[in-house]
Amino acid sequence: MQFNTQLPIAIGADHAGVEYKDATVQWLKEKGFEVLDFGTHGSSSVDYPDFAHPTALAVEEGRAAFGILYCGSANGVAITANKHQGVRAALCWQKEVAELARQHNNANVICMPARFVALPYALQMLELFMNTAFEGGRHANRVGKIGCA
Repeated sequence: MQFNTQLPIAIGADHAGVEYKDATVQWLKEKGFEVLDFGTHGSSSVDYPDFAHPTALAVEEGRAAFGILYCGSANGVAITANKHQGVRAALCWQKEVAELARQHNNANVICMPARFVALPYALQMLELFMNTAFEGGRHANRVGKIGCA
């Protein structure tokens, strides 16, 4: 794993992604990871920022190694998470995108669209994301220019 394994993993989802979130939490715990589950915890309609903000904040404050967010398209949670300084949330729908998000962008939050990828594929993307290192080099300068503060 390329993240700090001493820290828990933050996760959140709206109603469209709650089943994927719950399955991912179980998958992570079976692998021995501690998880900060910011909800939602049911299928009733909710507002995705209510779950994306606390997930991103845990990453921003260094309380989580990285974050995982699910919603229907993953656009809403990605936009929300990227409002946090130091968070680089990547919308991932293919394994190659998840890998490049880590290698080139040093992404620390993976956002996956529950309505457009199968759960087994989402877990494959997550595993690849978790095990891919940031390449640094020419990419470090670019990543360093992302923040506004």
